[in-house]
Amino acid sequence: MAGPAFDQREGYIWYNGEYVDWKDAKLHVLSHGLHYGSTVFEGVRAYGGEIFKLKEHTDRLFRSAETLGMKVPYTKEELIEQQKDILKKEGLTDAYLRPVIWRGSELMGISAQANRINVAIAAWDWPSYFKPEDRLKGLRLTVAEWCRPDPRTIPCHAKAAGLYMICTLSKHKAENDGFNDAMMLDFEGNIAEATGANIFFTKDGALHTPVPDCFLDGITRQTVVDLARRRGIEVIERKIRPEEMADFDECFLTGTAVEVTPVASIDKYSFKPGAITTQLMDDYTNEAHPHALAAE
Repeated sequence: MAGPAFDQREGYIWYNGEYVDWKDAKLHVLSHGLHYGSTVFEGVRAYGGEIFKLKEHTDRLFRSAETLGMKVPYTKEELIEQQKDILKKEGLTDAYLRPVIWRGSELMGISAQANRINVAIAAWDWPSYFKPEDRLKGLRLTVAEWCRPDPRTIPCHAKAAGLYMICTLSKHKAENDGFNDAMMLDFEGNIAEATGANIFFTKDGALHTPVPDCFLDGITRQTVVDLARRRGIEVIERKIRPEEMADFDECFLTGTAVEVTPVASIDKYSFKPGAITTQLMDDYTNEAHPHALAAE
């Protein structure tokens, strides 16, 4: 990504109740969140100065923290207002926000129930997750070697930092092999998701998408399901086997970062963005940032 390194940017980060210079927003090397993954976070978008689905993202942030046994030292209302405030303080209109909550460094070990719960919020200008030229022609994906684990082994409905380790491994390998991203299967060999986005397919005018039983049910995913149903498009949530991709017409990813992005291929399977993908891309744009449409 162009621009200065992320720890050398200009501006401020809200950190445990006060604004600190971006370059000084540091944590101790023995922080529990670094060593044991006791960190939860959100990825939030603002369009035209308005934060999209702010309440939903904040609600999920608190649910994730509760799942990891962390009591947030602020109310939901306080963090909602703080996200609005940092957007204004940084002079941003179209931006990405990252609220993050983690256990500190007071104790070192598996058990850290007395450690401080830290909270920070950063906001910055952020372009499309994928290069515009890749997004327009459709992404090229490959099936990852790593699978989403059995939900009995992970807190799969929390947006927790530790759950993304296999996503990073999968995406790095995909990029090194010339792909844009990887598609992960679940522990039973069914289609699950991409490394940071949910996945949809079309067949006979209907949408097919995996049941989010061992991975995150994304807020953008929920939004697109709602938009499709408003259009009268049937949405079928079910287990999907990889070999079924031979019979699907269209494919796209959804997520706060990727928004609605077409997929051109997943290994040997090819897809072509059609009426449903195009309609939902437009509908999502209208839903998330109507100011952009009005300006066109």
